[in-house]
Amino acid sequence: MFNKVILVGNLTRDLELRYTPGGTAVAGTGIATSRRFKGADGQQKEEVCFVDLTFFGRTAEIANQYLRKGSKVLVEGRLKYDTWEDQNGMKRSKHSITVENMTMLDSKGTSPGAQGGYGQPQQASGGYDQGGYGAPQGGYGQPAQTPPSSAPQQKAPTENIPEIDIDDDEIPF
Repeated sequence: MFNKVILVGNLTRDLELRYTPGGTAVAGTGIATSRRFKGADGQQKEEVCFVDLTFFGRTAEIANQYLRKGSKVLVEGRLKYDTWEDQNGMKRSKHSITVENMTMLDSKGTSPGAQGGYGQPQQASGGYDQGGYGAPQGGYGQPAQTPPSSAPQQKAPTENIPEIDIDDDEIPF
């Protein structure tokens, strides 16, 4: 069977990063997507869809470092159906997305803490980029050419955000 979801939207909250006992990073957040359409009465309407996202591994750490509430992002992943029992004994359920690839769509400095690059989409994935959405603009196997920025860098407040020591050569986008 084939289970693939591609969504573009804005994050509804800051990521919550935690680690499994085995040391794997897991981050959770939500995304809001919308569509505009004309209703039967001819009026413009907007439909908003909210979906929970779960990131794993290095993608979770990168997302936690660079994304904030309101950040625009493209995510690719699998649809997952979660079920649980609430405190009152009622069965509850929801759909969520397990993110396999993400592309940061905000240009540098447009969202708090965004460290993307020079207006180019920035990508992180659990595996190798297979092309398609978010493929590097320079073509497959070629580094994307990005001009140096003369705009001043804006630093985001770092309170309560764990610092992750990342060398530029380690970032997969």
